[in-house]
Amino acid sequence: MKAMGKGPALLRLNNLKRVMTQLRQTRITSRQDLALALNLSKNTVSLIVDDLLELGVITELGPVSVASAGRPKIEISLRPEKLKSAGIMVERQTIHWQVCDYFSQVIAEQTWRTQTDDPAVLLQELAECCQTLVAAHPELIGIALGFPGIVDPQRGWMHFSSHLGWQDIDLLTPLKAEISLPLRIMNNVKAAALLPVQQLALDKNQSHFYLRIAEGIGGALVQQGEVFTGSSWTAGEVGHLLVQPNGARCSCGRLGCLEALVSQPAIQHQLAQRKPGLRWQNRESEPAMVSAVMSEAGAQLGSALSQVMLLLNPASIMVDAPWNASPAFVQAVQQTAQASTLAFTFAHTALHFLPQRIDPANGLALAVIEQYEQRMG
Repeated sequence: MKAMGKGPALLRLNNLKRVMTQLRQTRITSRQDLALALNLSKNTVSLIVDDLLELGVITELGPVSVASAGRPKIEISLRPEKLKSAGIMVERQTIHWQVCDYFSQVIAEQTWRTQTDDPAVLLQELAECCQTLVAAHPELIGIALGFPGIVDPQRGWMHFSSHLGWQDIDLLTPLKAEISLPLRIMNNVKAAALLPVQQLALDKNQSHFYLRIAEGIGGALVQQGEVFTGSSWTAGEVGHLLVQPNGARCSCGRLGCLEALVSQPAIQHQLAQRKPGLRWQNRESEPAMVSAVMSEAGAQLGSALSQVMLLLNPASIMVDAPWNASPAFVQAVQQTAQASTLAFTFAHTALHFLPQRIDPANGLALAVIEQYEQRMG
């Protein structure tokens, strides 16, 4: 885009970023509505929209009738397929990727099993995956790669991952040497946290806590639309809150961590202890036993969430767990959290039990889009 001088160019790019964000959130709007929503002049918005039309990123849908006299509004919309992003999620012995359009809708995806023990070998496989995606989708604006463990997203550095068995690995440098597109390195759970904030249309001026139960338990605090990682990149590690002194041993070596009691392996173990062969997948065969296990797990999670409410005071907590399908679990979480939290705090914290699991690869792709909009400013 043309601009005169460094100051005007930065202002123009910042306004462009705001317009893109608004177009993504509203889907269909008009020049007049954009100007009003962003408190920009109609001329400024028109110049930006004209440039985006020329680039083929947006399209005009046609005029709409207006009650008052004057120039009719012409509705415009992003063409989401013109700006794509990719998220590649690494888990133990698995790689899973998604390519999404600008509205976070999945265009293509793939999952395969692979060896993840050797970082150098896996990073080369990831570089080849990125190159394949770039060739197949020239509209890509960037790629985000997610890993389990303690990740410094600024340096692209893996400090430690118990799931992968990695320690002190430079993730970003070898990938940047192979890929020309902007890259983003994140923790899987922290990337996943961005997606439900968008899906639930939560207020980005507030803070929101996301908790994910899978092989382990992770969490992330989203503030002002950004994931807060903390000074040592472990903010949100709710899985290692102590909820049962002298309880089951956790992978971290301590006793009674939430992860050792409520994670997928922990619940499967508890079900099998109740009755050999009983698993979550065949829970309908023993509903009373399963409800008892779920009630106990829900109480343990509710106790942990009460600490989150009191310490972080988020506007909402989003629980992403397979156990959400159990009414006994949901009820126990709510009742225990309420009983363990100040009444005023609990009343001002919305609990969301997500009906569908969040795919971290989709969250990673969204992280690319949000970084793209920020970088433009």
